[in-house]
Formats: sequence, structure tokens, C-alpha cells
Amino acid sequence: MDSFSALIRTASHEQHMEAETSTFMTDLLGGRLGVDAYARYTEQLWFVYEALESCAQDLASDRVTGPFVRPELFRLAALERDLEHLRGPDWRSTLTALPATRVYADRVAAVARAWPAGYVAHHYTRYLGDLSGGQIIRDKAERTWGFAKKGDGVRFYVFEGITNPAAFKREYRALLDGLAVDDLEKQRVVAECKRAFSLNSDVFRALGEEFPLSA
Repeated sequence: MDSFSALIRTASHEQHMEAETSTFMTDLLGGRLGVDAYARYTEQLWFVYEALESCAQDLASDRVTGPFVRPELFRLAALERDLEHLRGPDWRSTLTALPATRVYADRVAAVARAWPAGYVAHHYTRYLGDLSGGQIIRDKAERTWGFAKKGDGVRFYVFEGITNPAAFKREYRALLDGLAVDDLEKQRVVAECKRAFSLNSDVFRALGEEFPLSA
């Protein structure tokens, strides 16, 4: 029988691939879009991580979510430093969420308030993705737009508190395998994972509409 971490990965594979291979992300990583598109994407991430992390302290004592709340994962401070670099010191005054981003962030906030296991689904899709595929984005961004290696502009992707990402991911998957919920609840968590990837894809689709490639 597959472990829960393997099940969650397999069950959400299709939605994960759809997000990863979106036109916007393909164009961005292919160097076909300007730094403004990258900055706009970074702004959208701020709203999602603000929703994820503003409730983290409240969930740290929860028996289901508590083990997942790890300060070394927190991204908001790094995002804010990147936005200051990308948009200037007044970045907050021009910060706007796309409608798709608002839906995504609102969903994260709603499950954080009412459904701890659902929060784990969003936690997993975001942070494990940042530790994995996020490193490809960092590398491309440094090369395409000349950011300093692991410096301002790409700090979101730099986990200074995690010295061994592979070991951390193994530990994280072990936490998933030991998730303190029954099988029915695990099925709901898998469904929420799929939803999280789909919400992410919706944001990419909206960004793609905002930054179409010239014909």
C-alpha cells in the first residue's frame, strides 16, 4: 500500500503538471517575458503567502497542523525584500491582487480558519514546490534578469534555514505519512491539494492574459 505522501503526489500529478507547464511560466522561464512579468508574479505570491503565514502562529498548537508550522519555511519577509528590490521602497502602494489570486488567497485563509487538515494541503503544495521546482525559477531569474546569486530579487527561493533540502523534504513527507486524520479526511486533503494546484494554474492563466507574447 502506498504511503500517504506518495498517494498525494500521484493523485495531484495532473494538476501539478498543468500548473508547471502553463504558458505564462513557460514564457517566463524561457526568457521571453520582461522583468516586469516576474515582478507581477512575485506580487501575486505575496497575497498567497500572507494568507498562509498570517495564521501560522494560531495553527502551531493544532495537533494536525502543528508539526508542519516551521519558521524556516516562512517566505513573507523574503518576498517583501524581493518586492522592495523589484518595485522600490513604495511597493506596497502599488500592490494589487489579480481576481484569481484573491480567490486563491481567500481559499487558503478560509481553510486555515476552519479546516486544519485542508491547510496542510496548501502548505504542502506551496512549500515543497518552492524547495523543488522553485530552485529552477531562481536559477533562470538570476541568469535572465541578472539578479545576484541568491540575492535581492530571488530571496523568496532561498531557504537559508534549510541546509539540506533533500533531507528536509524526506522529513516533511514522513510528517504527511503520519498525518493525524482518518482515511476519509485524507481523501479530502488529496482533493484540496488538487484544488490548490488548480487555483495556482488560474493565477498563471490570468498572468498570461496580462503578459501575452507579441505575435
